[in-house]
Amino acid sequence: MRLKTFFIFLIIILSAIAFWYWKVNLYSKETLKLEIIAPESVDVAQELEYIVKYKNNGRVRLEDPKLIFEYPEYSIIEDNSLRREIELEDIYPGQEKSYTFKARLIGKEGEARVAKAILSYRPKNLQARYQSETTFTTIIKKVPLTFRFDLPSKIESGKDVDFALNYFSNIDYPLTNLRVKIEYPQGFEFVKSTPESLEKVEWELPPLNRAEGGRIEITGKIRGEVGQEKIFRAEIGTFKEGKFVLLKEIFRGIEIVKPSLYIAQQINGNPEYIASPGDLLHYEIFFKNIGDEPLTDLSLLVTLIGESFDFNTLKAPRGDFTPGDNSILWDWRRLGELQFLDVSEEGKVEFWIELKERWDITSSVGKETIKTKVYLSQAKEEFETKVNSLLEVSQKGYFEDEVFGNSGPIPPKVGETTTYTIMWHTKNYYNSVSDVKVKAKLGKNVKLTGKIFPEEEATKFTFDSESREIVWEIGELKVGKGVLNPASNISFQVAFTPTPDQKGQTPEIIGEAKIEGLDDWTKETLENITPAIYTNLPDDPTITSEMGQVQ
Repeated sequence: MRLKTFFIFLIIILSAIAFWYWKVNLYSKETLKLEIIAPESVDVAQELEYIVKYKNNGRVRLEDPKLIFEYPEYSIIEDNSLRREIELEDIYPGQEKSYTFKARLIGKEGEARVAKAILSYRPKNLQARYQSETTFTTIIKKVPLTFRFDLPSKIESGKDVDFALNYFSNIDYPLTNLRVKIEYPQGFEFVKSTPESLEKVEWELPPLNRAEGGRIEITGKIRGEVGQEKIFRAEIGTFKEGKFVLLKEIFRGIEIVKPSLYIAQQINGNPEYIASPGDLLHYEIFFKNIGDEPLTDLSLLVTLIGESFDFNTLKAPRGDFTPGDNSILWDWRRLGELQFLDVSEEGKVEFWIELKERWDITSSVGKETIKTKVYLSQAKEEFETKVNSLLEVSQKGYFEDEVFGNSGPIPPKVGETTTYTIMWHTKNYYNSVSDVKVKAKLGKNVKLTGKIFPEEEATKFTFDSESREIVWEIGELKVGKGVLNPASNISFQVAFTPTPDQKGQTPEIIGEAKIEGLDDWTKETLENITPAIYTNLPDDPTITSEMGQVQ
């Protein structure tokens, strides 16, 4: 009896242990199989599918299941949400199902991007929730984005260096929110860039589609010891989730070398010459061997850059002009200094060219320049010359007009008063000009009537009775004012009462008008003059020469 009781008790104990062991292992990882199926590697921004697959390998139904899928960081997806939650139907024993999630991965070559899936559930008849989770890693194997420096390998200390960052996309998906960043070496001084930069080191790029590209051009100066290597670093990437995601980074070294040639330029005997429309420019290009060895069989090339050059006026003794690229070439066969230039020896070439009186306005920035690029052996220099704006005023006189309506005898008669309308129109071309004024003196026996149009200009209009000078203070004239858009203008009426000593003459109504102002770019004072107006009124078609003679 005791033995039977013992066996019954043992069976109960073993059954309890077996039940406990079964219950503990009922919800092990193998109960719910969860996996992610996806490519192990993709190109950047290439579309890929994550297939999340699950199967209930247990014996009980899994209730209230919820699937959470977390995309890899910086993924490109339709709704920009990196976390998806899906309420599932109950999962029966042996049941399996899958869900697909599409994405594009962003990052640099070789970076890993990890996706994660979590499936939580509650086994039937139990209150506790369990979850299974898994991850999948995909490597970005290739970034089909060209990003390169266009930078010389050697340069002299203190010289201007022009270089570029070229980019081109072969990615079959448009890239947006792109930025380029650059890290300069010590001793580099930023001067300018095209397009303009953010804080000199960063550029925003427009959306970049497949087979599209662009260029960032940078100008600066670099200083260092001979033999030093300066390293430039740049990176291109996109902003995702408020963070900069790097796509590519590049490095380029430039060596500081000892100069062998010195090149200088003078225009009309002045290294800091400021040109004006219509100028005749005498260029002198000086060069000197400052190296340790004689130089032989050299050629010197000068390229002229600027809309204002009148190439029909070019004279370049012993130089050959190429109209296609506006370059002048001096060859060693025609110039002895280029055939053999000894250490510390100097040479010179020269040419003459005129600037046009007027040319098309190509920029609203108002910083007109002409440039010369000089190439001699391995040396290169670029010289920029500021050009003054062109300020003009036209002065016209009328008897018949629609502004005031004039009166009095035509031809004018001694002792009787005839009124005339004087009109001033201004033009400014290439740079902004400030403190602009127009001045003129009234003729003998001429006075103002006080009529001015438009009326708002009256506050800028003054007259000195003693000197008989009129001054119209315009103020600022922007680039192209009066050329690309309506001019600043004023009309005023004058009255002329001839005296007997003027009989038979064609008297002056108003003297020559002079416009003057300060060029904001060149800081030079500009002026221009327009002829005086006489009683024969050449601009009024109703008045003949005889009708201008005082009777």
